[in-house]
Amino acid sequence: MDNEVQPGFDTLAIHAGQEPDPVTGAVVPPIYQVSTYKQDGIGGLRGGYEYSRSANPTRTALEVCLAEVEGGARGLAFASGLAAEDALLRAVCRPGDHVIIPNDAYGGTYRLFAKVAEPWGMVFDPVPLGDVAAVRAAVRPETKIIWVETPTNPLLGIADIATLAAIAHDAGALLVVDNTFASAYLQRPLALGADVVVHSTTKYIGGHSDVIGGALIVSDAELGERLAFHQNAMGAVAGPFDAWLTLRGIKTLGVRMDRHCANAEKIVDMLTRHPAVEQVLYPGLPDHPGHDIAAKQMKAFGGMVSFRMATAEAAVRVCERTKLFTLGESLGGVESLIEHPGRMTHASAAGSPLEVPDDLVRLSVGIEDVHDLLHDLREALA
Repeated sequence: MDNEVQPGFDTLAIHAGQEPDPVTGAVVPPIYQVSTYKQDGIGGLRGGYEYSRSANPTRTALEVCLAEVEGGARGLAFASGLAAEDALLRAVCRPGDHVIIPNDAYGGTYRLFAKVAEPWGMVFDPVPLGDVAAVRAAVRPETKIIWVETPTNPLLGIADIATLAAIAHDAGALLVVDNTFASAYLQRPLALGADVVVHSTTKYIGGHSDVIGGALIVSDAELGERLAFHQNAMGAVAGPFDAWLTLRGIKTLGVRMDRHCANAEKIVDMLTRHPAVEQVLYPGLPDHPGHDIAAKQMKAFGGMVSFRMATAEAAVRVCERTKLFTLGESLGGVESLIEHPGRMTHASAAGSPLEVPDDLVRLSVGIEDVHDLLHDLREALA
């Protein structure tokens, strides 16, 4: 019987792929800021390294760590989340293939499908992924991917990963889950049946608003090889310093997510009681339509909160009046951010089926003292 104890999440985040440097004993993997490597004779590669687009030791450390914390067979690090998404689509799909996407997907993802993949010949349909019957009805013989965000950006919808995985696999398709909002700490899509996990590592994994990056993690080694070929052939790889910063960030992901979630819950409680707020969107609320599924597949409900005001003007005014909540795009950093999705991150979806309400405000709740955040929001809502 195998008595080996499986390391916990925080242990993996700190140690996976990150053994002390064998030359110096450095406990942090070095930044291998190098483009090429000396070969020991023609084709005699040391550790398999020949050129840093193909592989780099710092990026390898990050990729091993990402695979371990997501429970995957292989991880691949890219220059951005959208670079990761593009490589995945090019590796898996061909012109004429069909993809189902969320009807409230991230605006950049929608732009990639509508402005890049569709002219290339790919077909896609936005579908409310919380409606399982609608997903089944949207599947075609040429469907290659069911693309999931859960929670979604910015409406915080929830999709049942296990159920959608079964639908995808029955159709001979892959289930791809963008796990950026939840992070591997709160949700493990591969364990629930997903085939590919996508991350913008810029967000919670990096965690400090100082590096752009993306990742793909897969459960199947053969698919991992196909993706690695495209990663090298297309070349949108994470540079060594970016990989090092992301690896530094992932070490504290667990403790940061605990604080993000705790702060978000207190802010949600305040917003639900505030007379100026029309509706709060947060999967931790018992009346959220995806609450029961989120409670089943997530460790906690995350640090993202959206709410609706009475008018678009009122939503914009709140965004302009906060002081601690910085008006800005992106999310997942230690500092709190506020934005108006309709005019900022999701402007590319205007006029499409993915257009978001103009009275919506999105918060990325940071890890500051929560009473300061509450005071800031109350002042902005007054």
